[in-house]
Amino acid sequence: MSENVFMSRAISLAKKNVLAGGGPFGAIIVKDGHIIAEGVNQVTLRNDPTAHAEVQAIREACRVLCTFDLSGCEIYTSCEPCPMCFSAIYWAHLKSVYYAADHSDAEKAGFADAHIYREIELDEEKRSVRFINIDHSHKLLPFECWTDNNDKTEY
Repeated sequence: MSENVFMSRAISLAKKNVLAGGGPFGAIIVKDGHIIAEGVNQVTLRNDPTAHAEVQAIREACRVLCTFDLSGCEIYTSCEPCPMCFSAIYWAHLKSVYYAADHSDAEKAGFADAHIYREIELDEEKRSVRFINIDHSHKLLPFECWTDNNDKTEY
């Protein structure tokens, strides 16, 4: 299948999702030229702010492949990924991201995420959401347990 066919599928999923009451975003994961997973934005349908199309597709691909590492896979998404999806794509080790609409197109439709990029760059005390670091005496205990665990699965 061609890139155009894959992108058409992602866009079609997004359109169908809008008609079903969801958000205007669709994504597919492709491995070796075959679609292995699809996802649509289900934020309002699931009352889950993390249920973006890309995240849903990543979750399904991981389930199908029985792995958290999607190296060798590509994602086709109807719109440029938001900061959360951008991060999920990196954590999943996807090799390529193909997108149709960009973030300015999404912003015109009411989906603005530029403020999140700006917030990341700010010092904690200047962010609109409070970040409070608690200097707990056992803060490193989970990392020490992780480091000492010889049976861990690294990622």
